Amino acid sequence: QVQLVESGGGLVQAGGSLRLSCVASGRTFSNYAMGWFRQAPGKEREFVAVINWSSGRTYYVDSVKGRFTISRDNAKNTVYLQMNSLKPEDTAVYYCAAGRRYYSGSYSPIDMDYWGKGTLVTVSS
Repeated sequence: QVQLVESGGGLVQAGGSLRLSCVASGRTFSNYAMGWFRQAPGKEREFVAVINWSSGRTYYVDSVKGRFTISRDNAKNTVYLQMNSLKPEDTAVYYCAAGRRYYSGSYSPIDMDYWGKGTLVTVSS
């Protein structure tokens, strides 16, 4: 049974930083796309970043490029999202997700096969 468990969310002031973690278990994620999505109140879930579990190749949505960094620690089965220079518009529930196919581009939620339950990030102005 695949499980993705996020942690690291919280309340931070604008300009601050947070690091989200996603511990993955239940299968081998070789060549999987491991992604982060977010959903703000009243809005659709949107893609943030993705990393190829095996190669480490990454792709980001334009709005977070230069501020967020996705990485993974294969030995710990963990994917991270380092978020710097946070803005109030980054406020959302952040979800970890895994998909069988990696490509270097923006993902839709329907591209992903497994989801975590999410962790709330609140950025105050």
